[in-house]
Parts: sequence; C-alpha cells; structure tokens
Amino acid sequence: MSNDKSKPAKHHVGQYVASGDWSEYWTTKISQARQGRIHVRGYPVEELIEGLTYTQSAFLLLTGELPDERETALFDLVMRSGMDQQFINAAVGAARFTASANPDSAIPALASGMLASGSVTGSPQQPAEMLIEAVSWGMRTQDAARRAVDLWLTRGGVVPGFGHPMHKQAEPRVITVRRIARELDGWRAHGQLLDAIEAEIETRKGKRIPINLAGALGAVTADLKFDPLIIGGLGALTYGMAMLAHITEEIREGVPLRIIPDALGAHYAGPPERHLKDPGDGA
Repeated sequence: MSNDKSKPAKHHVGQYVASGDWSEYWTTKISQARQGRIHVRGYPVEELIEGLTYTQSAFLLLTGELPDERETALFDLVMRSGMDQQFINAAVGAARFTASANPDSAIPALASGMLASGSVTGSPQQPAEMLIEAVSWGMRTQDAARRAVDLWLTRGGVVPGFGHPMHKQAEPRVITVRRIARELDGWRAHGQLLDAIEAEIETRKGKRIPINLAGALGAVTADLKFDPLIIGGLGALTYGMAMLAHITEEIREGVPLRIIPDALGAHYAGPPERHLKDPGDGA
C-alpha cells in the first residue's frame, strides 16, 4: 500500500529462461488456495466472511492489513462517494451504448464503462500522483502549492483534480467528502495541500475553479497511503454500482442499438459530395 520509493525488484522473463528455474514465476502475496482451505492475506477466508464488512475485506485485499476504525470509515467514505450524476460521465455513456447492443449480460457493458474511466473522465490517480509528489518535496504547504501549479501547468496546461463541467463554485460531493474526512482526521498533508492549490489557482486566474471529486478522493486515498495504481482503480470501482444500475436500466427500459442522429448532435464536417469520376465526362 505504501507510496514511498521502496519497490520490490522486478524480474523479466529472460531471467527465468536463462536459469531454467520457473518455481517463482507465478507468485502472489494475496491469497493461497489448497484442498479445503483458502487463506486471504494469511487469514482463513471463512473468518473474513464472518467477521468483516465489505469495506474491511476490500481494504485487507488491497493493502495486506486490516484497517483500523479510522481507516475503515475513510475507505468506506471513498467507496460510497461516487454515486451517480445522471449522464455527466463518459463511462456511463460507454456502458449504456454497449448494453444497448449487447443486452444479454451486464458484464460487457461494465467492462466498457471501466475502460472509459481515465484521467479525462475523472480518475483520482493523477491528482493523487500530483499530491504525493508535491508532499515529498518537504516544502511549506503554500510553497509546494505554487510549485505544483507551475509544474502541472507547464506539463499539460491543467492542474488535475480541479474543475467540473456543471459545478462551477463547488462540487456537492466534494463539500461532503472533505467535511467528513476532516471529522475523521483524514484530510491530512495531501488534503491540506489540495486546499492550498485550490487557493493558488483562484489567485492566479481570478476566479474559482473548485476541487472535483477526483481531486478529493485522490487526497483522501493518498493520505491513506494507497498506491496510485490502486487509487486509479478505486476511482472506477466507486462508480461501478452506478454503472451497473445504468446498465440494468438500459437493458430493461432503454433503446436497443442506440444511435446518434443529427437531432441529438451528430454533425458532418467533411467535404461535400464528390465522385471518383465526373458523371458528365461520358467515361
């Protein structure tokens, strides 16, 4: 779970080919299955099923350790915050299009929605990476905020974790997530830096560009010391139940094989009608 610089050494297949020893080629620290026995992170699975909530089980799977009361509350906050916002998410469009063409199962549509979850859709991975990097500088919060804004404006012209197509002053979900995270002592170095970056952007642009949900979740999960790869995956999973609801609605009540006609925004901007040969040349 740690986001520090110590990472296990990677192996490449050439090492196994050269040595001829494939004994550790498929290795996992997550679970072990034997005849009549399953252990997850060292715990008998039956104990976990009986004694843990879904949130606690997920935390154990992802981090390798059981969460304490504070971590459980914060992780549960993250996982329930995605909810839904009608069609203001590219992932739900991808999921519903797939469901309209493949109504036999929700799984292909779920996969489509997951594949449409990325930095533009609103993944918390990039905001988390920004915050983790900036906190690692060891600077005063205000100084780190200024440097982070400079850096990301230079890198891509935008600062990840800010802005929303509809909510221009404040994102409703962010207001609640930030308040509850603070109450749970979960808005720590990364959350405080996110606040400072928001203020720095407003000072520079002369207008408010609010923290979005991806930014808030990136801060909370970074403060929980999750790996950015896990944080990105969590962003898709937090919206997974909403996608499943949309998919089921599309299959049961929607329009088979959805299209985009001109009336709904389809627009051709290519060349006018033309032909390989002039119809009047007699050829």
